[in-house]
Amino acid sequence: MRTPHFAVFGILAAAIAVPSAAQAQDAKAEPFVGLSAGYHDLGVDDEDFDIDDTGAIFGVVAGVDFPVSETFFVGLEGNYHIGTDAIDNEYGVAARLGLRTSENSKIYVRGGYQEVDLDLEAILDTELPGGLDDSDGDYLVGVGGEFGLGGRNAAIRVGVDTISFDSVRATAGVVFSF
Repeated sequence: MRTPHFAVFGILAAAIAVPSAAQAQDAKAEPFVGLSAGYHDLGVDDEDFDIDDTGAIFGVVAGVDFPVSETFFVGLEGNYHIGTDAIDNEYGVAARLGLRTSENSKIYVRGGYQEVDLDLEAILDTELPGGLDDSDGDYLVGVGGEFGLGGRNAAIRVGVDTISFDSVRATAGVVFSF
């Protein structure tokens, strides 16, 4: 994974989402927050070494969607997760583009940037000297859906992402709209 500047992707995501949202007549912002858990496989395979490159992740998501039409929306979201095993923590931002499938359900694609702080000692199963750079980040692309729970304010959220097509991250959780 390459390490492009985090702010550039945030600005790019906002540049995509904000003008589209501004074009929507009488568009009301739809903010959301939620809890998320999942599994992240970093995609490191080495036949010569026993590498544990996977870990569970637990965290939060927050963002805002803007209706562009009755069924189409654009949005921006951020996430922060703490990890187990190979992942200490990870965080990122992504633009969302999707369709409302019912009053309280949505499907979407997203693209942005994700930074991952690794636990190299857990990955390599050995002690390492201090001072090593153990974080890396790159572009994130993925798909997801939010499926309403009863009323309009709560939904089950599922998603699958990849970071630069090197890793696979599957998450599920619950989001609350207000």
